Amino acid sequence: MNQTDLQRTSPIALFTHRRVVTMLFLGFSAGIPLLLIFSSLSLWLREAGVERAAVTYFSWAALGYSFKFVWAPLVDQLALPGLSNRLGRRRAWMLLAQLAIMLAILSMAMINPASQQSSLTLMAMAAVLLGFSSATQDIVIDAYRIESAGPELQAMMSATYIAGYRVGMLVAGAGSLFLADWFGSSSEIYNYQAWQWTYCAMALAMLVGVTTTLVISEPEVSREVSEPVSTRHRLRFLLLFVIAIGGFVCVFFFSADAINSVMMLLSSAMGSPYLAVFLMESLRLTLALASAWLLAMLLVRLGLVDYAMVEHSYLRPVRDFFERYGWSLAWILLALIGLYRVSDIVLGIISNLFYQDLGFSKSEIARVVKTFGLLMTIAGGFVGGVLALRFGVIRILLLGAVLSAVTNLLFMLLAGIGYDLFWLYLVISADNLSAGIASAAFVAFLSSLTNVSFTAMQYAIFSSLMTLIPKLLGGYSGSMVDAMGYSVFFLLTAILGVPVVLLIVAAAKRFEIRERGKA
Repeated sequence: MNQTDLQRTSPIALFTHRRVVTMLFLGFSAGIPLLLIFSSLSLWLREAGVERAAVTYFSWAALGYSFKFVWAPLVDQLALPGLSNRLGRRRAWMLLAQLAIMLAILSMAMINPASQQSSLTLMAMAAVLLGFSSATQDIVIDAYRIESAGPELQAMMSATYIAGYRVGMLVAGAGSLFLADWFGSSSEIYNYQAWQWTYCAMALAMLVGVTTTLVISEPEVSREVSEPVSTRHRLRFLLLFVIAIGGFVCVFFFSADAINSVMMLLSSAMGSPYLAVFLMESLRLTLALASAWLLAMLLVRLGLVDYAMVEHSYLRPVRDFFERYGWSLAWILLALIGLYRVSDIVLGIISNLFYQDLGFSKSEIARVVKTFGLLMTIAGGFVGGVLALRFGVIRILLLGAVLSAVTNLLFMLLAGIGYDLFWLYLVISADNLSAGIASAAFVAFLSSLTNVSFTAMQYAIFSSLMTLIPKLLGGYSGSMVDAMGYSVFFLLTAILGVPVVLLIVAAAKRFEIRERGKA
């Protein structure tokens, strides 16, 4: 079915296409973990007596989403013993990731963050495992979606994926809040068992994804044929990843004391503790990444890892992207990818705490923000998918960027008005409808940039870059609100959307959606 046929097909027929429906269930599976790291966990930690700034720092546990391109080649290169032969390359990794997600959620359920100081460290480790596993699932689902259909169907598949994703977020967001309330935990009376049972229920919800993985078929796609790689070389490639990650973790955690000492000196000199924290933590992250890269290069230089595998897995996908679009346009596209979601993500990390600070109860947040907001996002996703098909992805991408920035200004009004259910409904309607439109167009846009010969790696780079800057900034959202207040903070998030609009205008002059190339 080509582009012209799709444009003549009724929306109902498009939404009932087998591949499109499959993405609804896989989207649900992908949507479950995210809020268990962000909003639901933030409310749990706040009820347990954890400070606001510390709560928003937990958003960094999801940085695995922003660095998933590092291990995306493993998903392409390594077969899973006992699974890949039975299920196929994509489905085997999908199942493994889903089982790991269930294990991470159950681990979080077994930890009471109010029991002792070390429990926060354990909770952070479990949250990191959840972020890593969930990011791995996203790698495979994205690759599965792109390989399952051509560019002409990607907007509709993106729309149903977003719908399923939002339903999963509803279950993990509103569902977890309703359950925690029902089991007996509140801001006045903290009940660890209530949250424990809630997270156990969320782990069971992942069975939807497991079942879907077992019943769907493996995508058939023409991929680049490369030289056979021996098991020994694959294991060495895995060793490269393990050692590099080990170096990253060691430098990141063991440099904390030294960084804190320098940070105190900078705070005194600069007169701004928040800027000093941001600069030093950015330096800490940079040093850890540099250490991982140097270790990897050392292993390659020593001949312990096959350079051909590293070149094919990491270098060729990047080179292919720049060769297809040229250096100047490629950098514009990468900047657009990295900044497109910055307004939404930075605001979204602290949004639940904002609603709670205004006096809204967990039940009201669940009913309005999670449940009603879900319907608005799904509606926006379907509208965005149809509009992208009719008018082109770039135009709807621009519309979504403008709406996302403008609707953030409504949060300023809500901050001034205070507790008011009517205004909460109004703000959530506008914000989630625009977010749905923007997301549908953006996922289709990213899919169009991907070469099917490097599906997992290239899309992982794009989606990682999409969340890296917003999540780094979002981790400081609690400190920023403490320093400037909610109104100024929301104005800042709206201003962050202006460069995005300019980048889309610049890219639109030289870029058009095309068939995904093959190397």
